[in-house]
Amino acid sequence: MASDNTLRSYSIIPCFIFVELVIMAGTVLLAYCFECTDTFSVHIQGFFCSDAELLKPYPGGEESSFIPPLILYCVVAATPPATIFIGEISMYIMKSTREALLAQEKTIVTGDCCYLNPLIRRIIRFIGVFAFGLFATDIFVNAGQVVTGNLAPYFLSVCKPNYTGTECRFNHQFISNGNICTGDQAIVEKARKSFPSKDASLSVYSAVYLTMYITSTIKTKSSRLAKPVLCLGTLCAAFLTGLNRVSEYRNHCADVIAGFVLGSSVALFLGICVVHNFRGVHTAPSKQKTEEYRGLPLMTFPRVESPLETLSAQNHSASMTEVT
Repeated sequence: MASDNTLRSYSIIPCFIFVELVIMAGTVLLAYCFECTDTFSVHIQGFFCSDAELLKPYPGGEESSFIPPLILYCVVAATPPATIFIGEISMYIMKSTREALLAQEKTIVTGDCCYLNPLIRRIIRFIGVFAFGLFATDIFVNAGQVVTGNLAPYFLSVCKPNYTGTECRFNHQFISNGNICTGDQAIVEKARKSFPSKDASLSVYSAVYLTMYITSTIKTKSSRLAKPVLCLGTLCAAFLTGLNRVSEYRNHCADVIAGFVLGSSVALFLGICVVHNFRGVHTAPSKQKTEEYRGLPLMTFPRVESPLETLSAQNHSASMTEVT
C-alpha cells in the first residue's frame, strides 16, 4: 500500500531513457562536432589592414594565459556538481531540513520492486540539468563564433598580411580575401573565433547556476553573511575571468559582455523554468490558512457606539429598576 509520500509512475524511467538521455546524447554529439571536427566552417570576415583594434600583440597560446582553459573548464564543470552533491546529502542527513525535503519530493514507485528515493531524484535532476546547460552554452558560443567570424584583437599580428602588396597599399581599403594571411593558419582560424567569449560564457553560466542553487536551497540561520559572501565571490570569479580575457587582448569587451549575457540567460532559464528554483515538483500548496480566513470580511472598521443607543440603554435600565 502506497503512503501519502509515495507516487506510482510507470513512465518516468522509459521517459528518462528514451527521451532525456537521447536529447543529452544529441547535445553532447553536437558540441563535439563544433569542438573537435571541421563540420562547420568559420565565416571569413573582412578587415582593414590599418585597423587599430586588430593590431594588438599576440598574447601566445591559450595554455600561456593567466587562467588556462583546461583549469577553467575543470573548475566550471566540477564545482557546481560537487556542491550540489554535498549540499543534497547534507540536507538529507540533517533532520530539520530532511522533513522539508521529503515534503517537497515524493518517492516514485515504478514497479513492485523499484523505488526512486527523493535524494537520488534531486541529485540526478539538478546535476543533469546543469550538464545539459553547460553543453548547450558551449553550442551557442561555438555557433556564434562560426556564424559571425569576429576577429580577435591580435588578428593582424598572427595574420601577417603583405603590407607592401596591392591589397594593403591603401589604409582605407577593405580586405575580404581570406587567403591574404601568411601566418600560421591554425592560429589565424582561432583568431577568427572571438564573438562571443567562450570562457566568459561558461564561467558565468556555472557561477549563476551555482548561486541560484545556494540561495534557493541552503538555509543559514546562524550567519547572515556567509551565503551572500559565497555567492558574490563566485560571481566575482566569473567576472574576473572575463576581464582577464580583455586584459590579455584575447577578446574584445563586446565579446566578453555577450558571453556574460549568454551564460547568465541560459542559467536563469534552466534555474527558473526547468528546475523551478531548485524546489520539489510535487509540492502541494497549503490551503489551510486560506480556508481559515475564507469566511472573514475583506475589511473591518471599529464600532463606534451611538449616543442615542447609550441614552436608550440608560432609560431601559432605569425603568427596570423602578419596576423591581
